[in-house]
Amino acid sequence: MSDCHTPSSNQASVVQAVAGVPTIALAGQPNMGKSTLFNLLTGLNQHVGNWPGKTIEKKEGFFKHNGREYHLVDLPGTYSLTANSPEEVIAREYILRQKPDLVLAVVSAANLERSLYLVSELAALPCRLVIALNMVDVAGQEGIEVDAGKLSTAVGVPVIPLVATHARGVDDLLQAIHMELQSPTQKERSMPDIRADHRQVRSDLEVLILPYLPPGYPPAWCALKLLEGDAEMQGLVRAAVPAGTSKQVDDILLKHDDAFLAIASGRYAWIESMLRTAVHGQRAGQISITDRLDRYATHPVSGLAILAGILGLVFWLTFTIGSPIQNALAKGVVVPLASMTGTLLAGAPFWLRGLVVDGLIGGVGSVLTFLPILMIFFGAFSLLEDVGYMARAAYVMDNFMHWMGLHGKSFLPLFLGFGCNVPAVLGTRTIESRQARLLTIILAPLVPCTARMAVLAFLTPAFFGPNAVIVSWGLILFSLVLLVVAGVILNRVLFKGERSAFVMELPLYHTPNLRTTGMLVWQRSLSFIKKAGTTILGISMIVWALSVLPNGNVETSYLASVGRALEPIGRWMGLDWRLTVALLTSFMAKENSIATLGVLFGGLTKAGLAQTISAAYSASTGLAFLTVSLLFIPCAATVAVIRQETGSWRWTFLNIGLMLALSVGIASGVYAIANAMGV
Repeated sequence: MSDCHTPSSNQASVVQAVAGVPTIALAGQPNMGKSTLFNLLTGLNQHVGNWPGKTIEKKEGFFKHNGREYHLVDLPGTYSLTANSPEEVIAREYILRQKPDLVLAVVSAANLERSLYLVSELAALPCRLVIALNMVDVAGQEGIEVDAGKLSTAVGVPVIPLVATHARGVDDLLQAIHMELQSPTQKERSMPDIRADHRQVRSDLEVLILPYLPPGYPPAWCALKLLEGDAEMQGLVRAAVPAGTSKQVDDILLKHDDAFLAIASGRYAWIESMLRTAVHGQRAGQISITDRLDRYATHPVSGLAILAGILGLVFWLTFTIGSPIQNALAKGVVVPLASMTGTLLAGAPFWLRGLVVDGLIGGVGSVLTFLPILMIFFGAFSLLEDVGYMARAAYVMDNFMHWMGLHGKSFLPLFLGFGCNVPAVLGTRTIESRQARLLTIILAPLVPCTARMAVLAFLTPAFFGPNAVIVSWGLILFSLVLLVVAGVILNRVLFKGERSAFVMELPLYHTPNLRTTGMLVWQRSLSFIKKAGTTILGISMIVWALSVLPNGNVETSYLASVGRALEPIGRWMGLDWRLTVALLTSFMAKENSIATLGVLFGGLTKAGLAQTISAAYSASTGLAFLTVSLLFIPCAATVAVIRQETGSWRWTFLNIGLMLALSVGIASGVYAIANAMGV
């Protein structure tokens, strides 16, 4: 098993390749267990950032085996090495330009046919290659047996069976990596070929482009990519070769525009030969566990009921486990700390005492108390994704997506919005249709992110007590229904009801990896704490300053003046100037609404914030505030990526205007109805 190794302080901020330390690139398609293996090897010794010039996440770290250190780079999950997405370009450019010492390809024994397509492309690159045959336990449950030895012989590279979720086979894998790196030569590999009628065409292209290719680009591979219609490769060649040669290349490609079919056929024929050699499939008529579960999970009716039930269960866990911890932190840490600090600073200038007690502890401290709630959200959604349910959720939602002219593929980035709307918007890059992509981006902020749900979880018990679960569940489901209705209307108005097709493969169910879930919860929680110590702290300080200037009285402060100027609009929703200001500050970060209320209410030394607010407002006002908070304009970071991904301020302001109109209009209606019903 790999040993833990803590990077030095300079490595902790930016992990870089070190002279003499072999670099291993971890490649694989989504849902193959690549992240599980990465977290298993590196543990906490990893750095998460973005690829240079990209918004795509980059993970890298160090681990040790038998006293030797290795540098591991987790490439973006990709189905192939054709430049159809930024992830695919990053993966192949890293292998070609950075030249890692070895590429470790993670494939699934339970879905080997799809897994091997990426391997068929990696085998053609000039890199050392080892295959990690993961999920052999899941394959066994499905009645599938893969002979790793025969597959290794057939491909010509080491193939190591693995169960990453239980760390089985990891030592064998690391030993195979060590042996492959020590080997002076590479074995001859079996590689896909194309039909005979296209082989000469590929050779002709090789001859034409060979003198002009940048270092590291294999001519045969580049010629193949040109024949596939790879836009990135075509652009590279056009920029490198003389005009006359470029015309010759274009003429050849024009005459053989069907070559991509021959190339794909060659790869699938290669995959079929590998499967015949090494795989023994299910017995005829055998019904797998996945098939039995999917009878219900993907059913049009029961599937929706299961999805709604899962969302309800997540909120039940939040209120049953997270809320008591949050209340204990508020009463046992924040309130006593504010009281003690106020006593210690009794002789200090009023501005210093107020800044620390009300601005720092009242603002940031209140936000940090719902960290347990966020951790439950993070953990629950990570487990659902790891077990394989998220693809089912996308499948079940496909019919609703079609009403909007979208398909289940749009549901995947939308579902990312439950974690954060920023990756939800960025995730739309996988959607081929520009109309579908734009519509998905516009709708993404309607998905309640964890920050909004944490605000919901923080305040709902205060206003509704034992009915908090039902109220929260209803508000979340309402926001999802609103998403569908808004999508239908926007599609018909903006895109004339256009629809797009959807093909999706559902992964097999498998046991989730608790280590991977724990790592994700740790990383996201740490990111939240950093945000609380930077963005939220800064906003809290500004809000506090505005709440005491110019004369130290919050009722006559600059903040009160702004709030009272907007209070007539807030009154439509039953909100006074304090709640209106809290809503406005949520633009920078949704958690700021709680931080702002923590600053504005001076009773934290006597009671928790939630209790103070519940005593100040009626349940109808509380319901309206929760509604408008859930639907209010997206945070500043989300607005920035909407502008980046749409390339247009017009679409960005359309989104802001839509969210503002919906949030204020619906919250006003909710308040009026709740008041009429005597809530």
